[in-house]
Amino acid sequence: MILKFKIRYLGCALKRLDNLPAFLLFLIYLFVVCASLAQSKHQVVRGSIKDHVTDHPIPFAKLTMLSLDPALSVLGDAQGNFRFMAVPTGTHHILVTSAGYDDFVLKGFVVDAGKETVLHIQLVEKIVMNNEVTITAMRDAPINEMSVVSTNTFSAEETQRFAGALNDPARMVTAFAGVSSTGGFGNDISIRGNSPRGMIWRMEGVEIPNPNHFSGAGTSGGGISIISAQLMGTSDFSTGAFAAEYGNALSGVFDLGLRRGNNEKREYTFQTSVIGLDAAIEGPFKKGYEGSYLLNYRYSTLALMTKVVPFRDNVTSFQDLSFNVYLPTKKIGNFGVFGFAGKSNDKLTAIKDSTQWLDSPERRYTAVFESGCFAVGLWHKLRVSDRAYVRSNAAFSGTLNAFYNDSLDLSYTIFPTYNERFIQTRGTISSMFVKKISSRTNFRVGIVYNKIGFQFGLQRRIENLMRDLIDESGATATLQSFVQVTHKFGDKFTLNVGAHYLQLMLNNSWSVEPRTSVNYKFDNKNSLAFAYGLHSQIQPLGTYFARMSNSSGQVIQPNKNLDLSRAHHWVLSYKRTFNENHRLRAELYYQYLSTLPIGVVEDSTYSLINSTGGFEAFPLVSKGIARNYGLELTFERTLSNNLYYLLSTSLFDSKYLALNGFWYNTRYNMRFIFNFTGGKDWEFKNSQKRRTLSVNFKSTLAGGMRFTNLDANNLDVNGYPQFDYSRSFESQMPAFYKLDIRFGLKRNYHKATGMVYIDLLNALNNKNPAGQFFDPQTGEVKYFYHFGITPVFGYRLTF
Repeated sequence: MILKFKIRYLGCALKRLDNLPAFLLFLIYLFVVCASLAQSKHQVVRGSIKDHVTDHPIPFAKLTMLSLDPALSVLGDAQGNFRFMAVPTGTHHILVTSAGYDDFVLKGFVVDAGKETVLHIQLVEKIVMNNEVTITAMRDAPINEMSVVSTNTFSAEETQRFAGALNDPARMVTAFAGVSSTGGFGNDISIRGNSPRGMIWRMEGVEIPNPNHFSGAGTSGGGISIISAQLMGTSDFSTGAFAAEYGNALSGVFDLGLRRGNNEKREYTFQTSVIGLDAAIEGPFKKGYEGSYLLNYRYSTLALMTKVVPFRDNVTSFQDLSFNVYLPTKKIGNFGVFGFAGKSNDKLTAIKDSTQWLDSPERRYTAVFESGCFAVGLWHKLRVSDRAYVRSNAAFSGTLNAFYNDSLDLSYTIFPTYNERFIQTRGTISSMFVKKISSRTNFRVGIVYNKIGFQFGLQRRIENLMRDLIDESGATATLQSFVQVTHKFGDKFTLNVGAHYLQLMLNNSWSVEPRTSVNYKFDNKNSLAFAYGLHSQIQPLGTYFARMSNSSGQVIQPNKNLDLSRAHHWVLSYKRTFNENHRLRAELYYQYLSTLPIGVVEDSTYSLINSTGGFEAFPLVSKGIARNYGLELTFERTLSNNLYYLLSTSLFDSKYLALNGFWYNTRYNMRFIFNFTGGKDWEFKNSQKRRTLSVNFKSTLAGGMRFTNLDANNLDVNGYPQFDYSRSFESQMPAFYKLDIRFGLKRNYHKATGMVYIDLLNALNNKNPAGQFFDPQTGEVKYFYHFGITPVFGYRLTF
């Protein structure tokens, strides 16, 4: 019941497409107005060239625009800045060369008339000067140079391009190997058979709360991302054996990078779709100053439609604001201020007509769901030499998750059945020192302190009384530190060695986590890497404060001393580059998880690893173990000649050991995932017009999620069947198949670019089961299904 209300937003949008004609007329109006503008074919491409480790400017690098005929070259200046003055709109590639650095090819970036293209390129220093030329492509070079395996690097352009992504990074990464959606229209993701709870989000080097609308307490996803693609820069997504810098995560790290605003001219972006209306502005603070700002605001389309055409029993809305400010100085280093805030709510009002309850039992309930979160951070980067810098962060963030459920009896009297209200705040102070000791060796060390405040309340009706299952407020803290050294033994062999420390002050549980990786390049086309890491994570905070009465009638908190959950990761990775556009990656992995919270009853099959969200309010003990292993294959064609595709395959097994001594499938043991993602652009050019038609698709075939059967022969006092826990997660949903298609038509005008698009989610209208429910009218257990075909229309204008 609870989760049903937390991710219903897109479903509500689909049900209300009777307002679609007016919305389409609005899009057509925008397109026609823009068509009256004169044509332009060129735009400025500029940016900077810096060292990949130290971020120090690299002077006088040579840049060649390979996509032009003839190719056009420029030289960077002494500060590492470069500029191409008149680049035709379209898709382009740049080759960057500099003495002492590996050559770098930036492929597939898009130049539009509406915005200057500002690139920040980083080069990797050569170790051995010889006749070989090493070319690094963008996805082979993570932002964190110590992430050797299981890391994908992607840009905001890919988030906006991929079919079904809806400008949402969490949806976009489900195209990568080992990553799967947990179903429905939510963007919770499972990594290598792990719970979505095992992943953390970071922004600009700081851990942030779950940045999603319609999110639940203790989850890492929700309905749709708060972070607009307008704000995103290049980001890393790690799915195993991640670098020592990352902590408090079991399965993965989403390390978001933000884009800086244009520091030379003011620019605007306006976008409207079935999901929301958003507007962005960016620009310099003053002429000649390198500082800039970038601001984006979004409001849900559905909320606006509700104000015009009220809906009787359901109101859904969200809004968000995000920003990034860059403030460089000449003497005391560079500063940045970033942040976001978002709130969402969904209210379903009970119907005072008991005849309607027979076919729709949920209509007797009033359900109110609220969620909100914010984060604001300040970073400072001080260069202490050409080869070393210190970066410090201060941030403050908070979350609110609330759900209230009331019911009507036959006399239409309202009585509460469930209430939860969870508030958390976090203050973060961190500092990291990075030094390139030589071209072979670099080093980083850091410390992170988090002060966590909380106010938790959870009530449930038990035996006709509302009982407090969690009722706690106060504060605690976590302390983290890390150290990592990278050394290159020549230009073929690289070794990373490091460690991470995590401590929860609430109960002084702690973990020292060794991390190491080795990478060997046989030649310019083949490489082999191995990585090991121990990773740990604190439990969802409210779980520590579950309340119960002991045999003497005293209220106790049995979970106060739960240990950290731990996971050992082993990854073997092979990469093969066939040519400048095609590459293959194969990864074999094994994960051993321990000290997982499980049920304390002797025959219990419960493990927190299967929880979908919220805080557990019953006794647990840190004795659970689990294991995940699998094989992943990725074959990729990077964007070239306006064509790209990504084929990813994951074969895996995920099981856990319960207190009763038996192994069971985890909820997320889907066993296989096949993704085929791709797209093609057609550019139409003549002296009068410049249009681009794009078609993108994503095809997914995956095993179904696991579930525990309802036992129709074991009924409770209300006549509802109980779960058959002796066969926990034994059953599996039928295989899940979904095809998403995205059509877009982009047109460049005089200093403006407009694009109209449509995403067809589940374009084949496949009927995918999402779960089970008991129908009291028939006495049968039935499936309920994910949404069918869902069109999402939109228009984006930049100028």
